[in-house]
Amino acid sequence: MPEPIRLPEQPDACQLCARAATLTRHHLIPKALHNKVYVQKRFGKSERISATLWVCRACHNQIHRLFSEKELALTYNNRDSLLSDERLRTFVDWLASKPAGFMPRH
Repeated sequence: MPEPIRLPEQPDACQLCARAATLTRHHLIPKALHNKVYVQKRFGKSERISATLWVCRACHNQIHRLFSEKELALTYNNRDSLLSDERLRTFVDWLASKPAGFMPRH
């Protein structure tokens, strides 16, 4: 029997802004695209399922405001690539100075 796919354990803080806030799991390769051929050609099943980041709700919302699901799957599919986008990096740097319960208004 194949080894079960293990998801990363939840850390104590957001993996983008480092605030100790309530965290949500962000799928770096959006689940809605897992059955697309162009995604399956690039990523194995285990990677599609386990590639996740634990992020606070504010960071999670901002990721999905900035990028389409296709962009997330093909370009912004890891922490470093997400943070390479100046818009997200600026937001994360700003948010990092706010208290854990702070939610920006959009």
